[in-house]
Amino acid sequence: MGQAEQAARHVLFEAHESAVRAAAASVVVPHTWLKAPAEPEDIRPWLPRGWVVDEEETGHLMAVDLSATEPVPPEGYTASLETSDGVTYVRTHDAAGGLAATGQVALLGHEAVVDRVVTEEIHRRRGLGAFVMRTLADHAVAGGASVGVLGATDEGRALYETLGWKAHARLAACVYRP
Repeated sequence: MGQAEQAARHVLFEAHESAVRAAAASVVVPHTWLKAPAEPEDIRPWLPRGWVVDEEETGHLMAVDLSATEPVPPEGYTASLETSDGVTYVRTHDAAGGLAATGQVALLGHEAVVDRVVTEEIHRRRGLGAFVMRTLADHAVAGGASVGVLGATDEGRALYETLGWKAHARLAACVYRP
């Protein structure tokens, strides 16, 4: 995951007790996350010792039918696209070269999984989040994807809904902290 507090992440497409228990039992590395489409209170009893539900990270499973829009960076910003190990990264920079907003996407057949979309606080409310999302969508469509999927925070959900994404379920976030 590239973050000290997120060694790895398991994402379950369905929140069945046996699947949650099996995924959690397979983990031995601290700070490994498990996300599943479920209410946090429903998944909590299925977690073995050492696992906790992180209410702050619990969010929403969202999806959209993708379409290309050929986005242009907001005035004063530039963007780059880079692919490494099957993940494509969008990075936007301000006129001084400082990082302003980022996001990434991985293609899994006809699905595109969008992750880690962040706009630095001093650059918010300038259209960068929408630009990053549209750039990721364009890349995914060019790669053959037709459906986008992501896990959103409450704050992110508001942006994604303005771009046509729909919330389909709560997304419980659990972390292994032995």
